[in-house]
Amino acid sequence: MNSPPLTLSRSNAGGPALRGAVASWPAVKVLGCAIALLVAALVALPLASLARFALAGDAALWPHLAAYVLPVAAVQTALLLVGVATITAIAGAGTAWLVTTFQFPGRDTMLWLLPLPLAIPTYIAAYVYVDILDPAGPLQTALRGLFGWRVGADYWFPPIRSLGGAIFVFGFVLYPYVYLAARAMFQTQGAIFADAARTLGARPWRLMRDITFPMARPALAVGIALALLETLNDIGASEYLGVQTLTLSIFTTWLNRGSLAGAAQIALVMLALVAGLIAIERYGRRRQSYQLSAQDGRIATRITLKGGIAWLATLACLTPVVLGFFIPAGFLLRETILRGLLTGFDPELLRHTATTVALAACATAVVLLLGLAAAIPPRLVRLPFVRACAAVASMGYAIPGTVLALGLLSPLVAIDEAINWLSELMTGSQVGLVLAGSSAALVVAYAVRFQSIAIGFVQAGLARVSTEFDDVARLLGAGPLTLVRSVHLPLLRPALWGAALLVFVDCLKELPMTLLLRPLNVETLSTYIYQFATRGSFEEGALAALLIVAAGILPLIRIVRLAETTPGGPSAR
Repeated sequence: MNSPPLTLSRSNAGGPALRGAVASWPAVKVLGCAIALLVAALVALPLASLARFALAGDAALWPHLAAYVLPVAAVQTALLLVGVATITAIAGAGTAWLVTTFQFPGRDTMLWLLPLPLAIPTYIAAYVYVDILDPAGPLQTALRGLFGWRVGADYWFPPIRSLGGAIFVFGFVLYPYVYLAARAMFQTQGAIFADAARTLGARPWRLMRDITFPMARPALAVGIALALLETLNDIGASEYLGVQTLTLSIFTTWLNRGSLAGAAQIALVMLALVAGLIAIERYGRRRQSYQLSAQDGRIATRITLKGGIAWLATLACLTPVVLGFFIPAGFLLRETILRGLLTGFDPELLRHTATTVALAACATAVVLLLGLAAAIPPRLVRLPFVRACAAVASMGYAIPGTVLALGLLSPLVAIDEAINWLSELMTGSQVGLVLAGSSAALVVAYAVRFQSIAIGFVQAGLARVSTEFDDVARLLGAGPLTLVRSVHLPLLRPALWGAALLVFVDCLKELPMTLLLRPLNVETLSTYIYQFATRGSFEEGALAALLIVAAGILPLIRIVRLAETTPGGPSAR
């Protein structure tokens, strides 16, 4: 007996399995909107709390801040940002152009070395360079011994504790943000443009000026904006180098002067500056888009340099790596060995390391959950409200740590009061400060600021998963939870690992939020180093600094590997 042909009729398409799946989507919309709103509120509530603090402050305080604090801090911050933008643009975009356009000695090695300065926290680099370049440091001491000079009388040396010194330190530590973004964009520029320009007689410099850099302007704007946001987030380096930035003003106004309202008012000014940076970044890539030609997917052939010009290219790429990574890392290794920090291991350091790792691991787990909660609802529920909530949730990284810590105080205390009210209602006694007075406040702060990293990775991973997988799962009767568990999560595993590595390392080296929100008896590696630096004995914390640097190298290796195997992919995102 012949079997009838297998067909999917309209009635079959509306079978019980698919009808059950479709019937569940209205509930999914409500749940998706609720989850998206909750995740967005984690970023929105601290900002609303910050505005309330500022408005509730003494009206007479603002004129004092506007007259004596803000002018100096605003000018110092603006000059610092301009200087850092200049150095990161030249060092980052220049080295990315060299390794993408030319073949020269050591070029393949430079691909792995150039991103390494990102493993050095800015405050550690500042501590190292002050020790090296101060009048009592080894460099000036060697110069005086060699030439017989006297301090201040026979020679002039640029002071490291200055605005110029801060620009130098921040610029050569943060340039990899621009390098990675520019390199990803340069890799995607097809050979058709370069070949046409070369056929018309264009030299490499002309090709760079008229084609390569203009097409990469969106990526350059993103990279520079990220470097400047990291500059604004810093406390340790700017304080140690004597630069009165807006971030440092918030810190000193809150803790040293005891004025929470004044700190909140300065924080609002700083948020306006952050909004301006984001607006400039968006303006820099307005109405600009670029796609690799489907007809010509070739990457432009690299030009082989020979002779002295080839070694100049090697030196140009090696210089920022030496200044941003090898000198700080080498100094830390030297101090660790000379001071016997390995043989005379401080038992307290082991406890602080365990605390740091535990906090970073908890925060990383929370961040991954928040990233999934913010990025998956827009995939399942295609509503403008859900997309807007995901965009708000992604803004946490743009908020400096000091500002975020200040804004989180009121929500954390409100949650503690609610917990105590319930506890008293049920047991007749209160439990005290559960969040605001414990390490949980640090986990919350880390999660709010770094959840944008996980959101970006998950969104990039979902963009590579065809919606046909979702449609097939629905046809087979899978509900939304089954779809996420069985389809999305397995395909997102590489993206989640990448996000986990970066978030974990960022939590390890985070200083501003940790200083402001940690309980009195809690020390992390970053605050452990900070305590030594404030006492003028940073070298004693060299081993802790080396641990942070070593942890930062692992995700950088993964980023470089992915960038080289998938041009323009992970780094661009």
